[in-house]
Amino acid sequence: MKVTILGCYAATPRSFTNPTSQVLEVNNHLFLIDCGEGTQVQLRKNRIKFSRIKHIFISHLHGDHFYGLVGLVSTFRLLNRETELHIYGPKGIKEIITLQLKLANSWTNYPLIFHELTSKEPQLLFEDTKISVSTIPLKHRVYTNGFLFREKEGDRKLLINEAVKYNIDKTLYKSLKKGKDVVSEDGKLIANHLVTADPPPPRSYAFCSDTVYDEDIVPLVKNVSALYHESTFLEDEFDLAFPTKHSTARQAATIAKLAGVKKLILGHYSTRYDDIELFRTEAAPIFPEIILADDGKEITVE
Repeated sequence: MKVTILGCYAATPRSFTNPTSQVLEVNNHLFLIDCGEGTQVQLRKNRIKFSRIKHIFISHLHGDHFYGLVGLVSTFRLLNRETELHIYGPKGIKEIITLQLKLANSWTNYPLIFHELTSKEPQLLFEDTKISVSTIPLKHRVYTNGFLFREKEGDRKLLINEAVKYNIDKTLYKSLKKGKDVVSEDGKLIANHLVTADPPPPRSYAFCSDTVYDEDIVPLVKNVSALYHESTFLEDEFDLAFPTKHSTARQAATIAKLAGVKKLILGHYSTRYDDIELFRTEAAPIFPEIILADDGKEITVE
């Protein structure tokens, strides 16, 4: 599980910083999370294959989180994409994107499938045998969701030497990996735990941007492997956080501490600050396991 930060700054793009967008790579999936202006350029800079992106998750309809979407959709068309593309986002996103395509006479030559969201309760968006993706309802100036990516528990690890020792036929190895007891070739029942080991613990990643400080999300992100939480402001400008429905670095750290997460990734910094290390300085006394997001940074989720 790896996160590549394509952009993590608030409001407007600059020559050296980009608005919100990131890619989560997990179990052969490349999930694109938000798509601020310049996302496709950042994808190229970070050598991420466009063709592997099949699911895009848009948190809300503020420009710094989705103004790059129609450009990316159009580029997929120019690259002769054939694979379907799923876009998950607030109600209205289909109208916005399809209107631009219609007026430009640039309909896609691949299936473009919208999943419009209206629920203010957690909602399962995607699931396969290895991972699930659900919404995290957030409180912002417009309807907003975060996203929770959670691995499912994998197969048990087969201990080959033990399986041989207990005289187990190779045709039963798959059953062992699924946690079943088996009968050896000499007719003995072999308990699963004798020949297998526990799988690695499932990993999880929670993306929360943008939101006012809200303890309601704590149960939803409890014990996740990594939490990305917006930290637009520092405490010295706390008076700006609540009216704009954003959070401070200290508030993000408080959420991480209450939820017992393993790592906290700070981002969505206001461009008024010249040094993002200030965010770590403010948050660390509350929650020390901090990673500062920055454009182009790769973060392994363990």
